[in-house]
Amino acid sequence: MSVLWRRAVAAVGVGGAAGLLALASATGAAAAAAGPPGARAGGEEGQGSFRIKDPRITESSGLAASRTHKGVYWTHNDSDDGPYIYAVDSSTGRTVATVTLKGIDPRDLEAISTGPGGDVYVGDIGDNLNGGWSEVWIYRFHEPEKLGDVTVTPTRYTVRYADGPRDAESLMVHPKTGRVYIASKSQNKKGAIYAGPEQLSPSGVNTFSRVARTEVWATDGAFSPDGTRLVLRGYFGGEMFRWRNGKPEALDTPVSVPVAGQGESVTFTGDGRTLMCGSEGKGSTVDPLELDGELLPDSVPAGEREADGGAKGGGAASGGDEGELSEKKVVIGGTAVAVVVVLWTMLRRLFRRRG
Repeated sequence: MSVLWRRAVAAVGVGGAAGLLALASATGAAAAAAGPPGARAGGEEGQGSFRIKDPRITESSGLAASRTHKGVYWTHNDSDDGPYIYAVDSSTGRTVATVTLKGIDPRDLEAISTGPGGDVYVGDIGDNLNGGWSEVWIYRFHEPEKLGDVTVTPTRYTVRYADGPRDAESLMVHPKTGRVYIASKSQNKKGAIYAGPEQLSPSGVNTFSRVARTEVWATDGAFSPDGTRLVLRGYFGGEMFRWRNGKPEALDTPVSVPVAGQGESVTFTGDGRTLMCGSEGKGSTVDPLELDGELLPDSVPAGEREADGGAKGGGAASGGDEGELSEKKVVIGGTAVAVVVVLWTMLRRLFRRRG
């Protein structure tokens, strides 16, 4: 057990991501050889995998389902691309709108989220200096009613953390209250969810305060459309929270995200039954992960959630380009799920004892 514990610490600690990738690849190979786990049809939206075809999008770092245009997803590149936000049609994989943020010189765009009232929030919150920036920024613009290339002047918010600078890649806007949250990466045991003021102010500084600790090396996060679930994903797994009274309650069922290149982004489909998981890289894919059991939002009838159970390791990944999973998109299943669940459980117990 002590050997397993040391492996668990190495797998999720700073610089340990490669260790977990090797672990997932090794154990996932057996599951892949036997075929991917079974998958149901993609929820009431029928959403399947799609490939981003725009050659300009080479580092898709954030993902948000449009509230106005069904089947459209907002995304953006990581740093060094400029102030551009892209709307991608999931039925074709093609870009149907490019929004240019006027007056913005982004430093490290890492996240995007849709909020109530048709607003889109973009997080310029990355910090490759591991907490070296004294402040970061959030940009907000209204989602266009008609899709097409447009230049907008966004509202800009300055953000600082109450307990000092943090590296973060996850920005989540609650769909009911409009409150903005950021999840920092779990570096040096400082991973946490931070809440902004009830209303952000474009003047002065908006201080974000910690409301919960996390155990995920979070690369993105999203609220379910009804606001009752919050998911944080990492490169090789994720964690789902039940959201009550402005606070997260960690669920026991892990989220087994598809492994496809450098897993960077996540969002819920409009019905809340499926996660769409994206990755970086030219021609990257966005793959669905159907939810079941307690992972499903409260808006899903209780009978369906109970019928699904809740011990399936985060549901089944379905689709793939042309309806098939490629070898590079192995879902952590079978033996891999067992290993990851064991490590996950051990870590949760340790953190809870220390909390």
